[in-house]
Amino acid sequence: MTISSNAWAIVLAGGEGSRLRDLTTDASGVAVPKQYCSLTGGQSLLIDTVHRAASVVEPNHICVIVAAQHRRWWEPMCSGMPKSNIIVQPRNRGTGNGVLLPLLHILARDQGAHIVLLPSDHYVRDEPALASSLRQAVRALEDHPDEVLVLGMHPDDADPDLGYIIPGHSIGPNISRVERFVEKPSEAAARQLLNRGALWNAFIVATRARALLGLFMTRQPDVVAKMHFAVAEDLRSSANALATTGVYRDLPNIDFSLQILQGAETKLRLIKANRCGWSDLGTPKRLGETLREFPHLDETSRDSINSVFAPMNLSAQHARLRSTIRSGGSASA
Repeated sequence: MTISSNAWAIVLAGGEGSRLRDLTTDASGVAVPKQYCSLTGGQSLLIDTVHRAASVVEPNHICVIVAAQHRRWWEPMCSGMPKSNIIVQPRNRGTGNGVLLPLLHILARDQGAHIVLLPSDHYVRDEPALASSLRQAVRALEDHPDEVLVLGMHPDDADPDLGYIIPGHSIGPNISRVERFVEKPSEAAARQLLNRGALWNAFIVATRARALLGLFMTRQPDVVAKMHFAVAEDLRSSANALATTGVYRDLPNIDFSLQILQGAETKLRLIKANRCGWSDLGTPKRLGETLREFPHLDETSRDSINSVFAPMNLSAQHARLRSTIRSGGSASA
């Protein structure tokens, strides 16, 4: 069920997935970014995320931001999408630029757009529960038109590999201010954060497009000006994003969480998402914990559904890594 005609989703699919490189390197030595892999042998995590977006916005309002160097993977997976909804970064310049580029493309088409940001490399056990939280967040924009809403996930444990959001004062049902962000604390510090009610930062955001652009203009005005000019020039021209390609040569790397959201807490609001079994699959350990939810997949079946015609199967890759580590006499992943 979608909720408004001006709701748009940006699916973030430009990352390299370097933390899982040992798991996602194929037989030829090429590391496949995890968003183009399958968790257990079905469709890719990217396609899972596109379906997640379709629970909130109309299919023709789903934009995917991808990297030019990953074309071999995203092109067949996105073949059914409108070409104008596939935004290609000439090179990777950090998550901040990866959000700004599609944001400007959407604003050129819809000045009143509401935006949902969705990373494409996560697993969600209960999709309807998350969809309900996403719809709540978009509806809440009516009461918070100038603010950026971030979704926080209920922590399962004190994981030092994740980012945390400390909630501030409550300002409404399930909505609070943001006191501060804490990125990858020690395990002891993470336990203290849990005692304070901190939530995991899932990098999922709902906001009016103009409000998000306002954050960028406050924090990175020069980058916004250059990118805005390039996008406008490319939309006027029939050339293949030549202006954007030129700008990207000299763009600084910008981290969306560290350089755009952090320090702008007064403009942010926190929504506690429904419990939905979320995982970022960011490390072999977290991947293994998620795969334990699928006990019917033994190592044989994992191998049997890993086909050269299908996305790389992370469960099969994880089983192989475990086998390799065990044979070497080390602790298992």
